[in-house]
Amino acid sequence: MGSNPSKFTDSVKNPIESVSWYDCIEFCNELTAEIMGEEHCVYTIRGSSVTADFSQKGFRLPTEAEWEYAAMGGRYHTYAGTNNDASLKDYAWYKSNSGNKTHEVGTKQANKYGIYDMSGNVAEWCWDWYRDSTPTSGQSDPTGAASGTYRVFRGGSGFSDAVYAARAYRGVFNPDGRNSFLGLRLVSRP
Repeated sequence: MGSNPSKFTDSVKNPIESVSWYDCIEFCNELTAEIMGEEHCVYTIRGSSVTADFSQKGFRLPTEAEWEYAAMGGRYHTYAGTNNDASLKDYAWYKSNSGNKTHEVGTKQANKYGIYDMSGNVAEWCWDWYRDSTPTSGQSDPTGAASGTYRVFRGGSGFSDAVYAARAYRGVFNPDGRNSFLGLRLVSRP
């Protein structure tokens, strides 16, 4: 994208942060076009209006449901990788162990799916608009609200207490806002 917006740049293995939701959407399309070809881009961007074609195989932000499924790692643990407050330090960078900065990705233990840093380090933007209520239980792969004011982020960060690193915690932020606690995780379909 031509520059690194991150506040913490002591290692190239640190997560990218200080990116808006819109920055992430543009990055997904740029990366898809470069690696797979423009015809595989998921997002259509017209000013501040963004639509998604999830049948495309390009890179994109996860939905909230996808993010939580990946964070669970096949287990209904409180945090990604553990159900134990005492062992959270082995799986996540959060306020009590991060020194108020990000750290290289993959330096803590992975969850059972082999995914690192789903709890802590940086919170991660999701595709979904925020809505107060969550879909009814038992719904398979629920979708978020069709519109709204705020976009959802998940996962807690190195600047937040353990409660915000919980797998079920949902945060919201203005989609054009940037903060050093907020980054991204990409998904694509095979």
